[in-house]
Amino acid sequence: MIKRNFTAAEPNTAWCGDITYIKTWDGWAYLATVIDLHSRALVGWALDTHMRTSLVTDALDMAITRRQPPAPVIFHSDRGTQYGSSELRV
Repeated sequence: MIKRNFTAAEPNTAWCGDITYIKTWDGWAYLATVIDLHSRALVGWALDTHMRTSLVTDALDMAITRRQPPAPVIFHSDRGTQYGSSELRV
């Protein structure tokens, strides 16, 4: 559990994520991000025209593929419905 301590002693031990929206000429785009709390590096992201859970899982899949963490990673997010879905619970 993070408990409002948004730091990590080592890479790939704690990540955080959120969704933001961006106004474009064609309408709204939604960006889900995954940030490593050790380096503050953006390790995964997904951009789409919707805010469904798949947006978040796509960003997490990218982070896992790119970083290949050797052990489980703590992932912190807000309590939005996309993050509370059964697809993200372990």
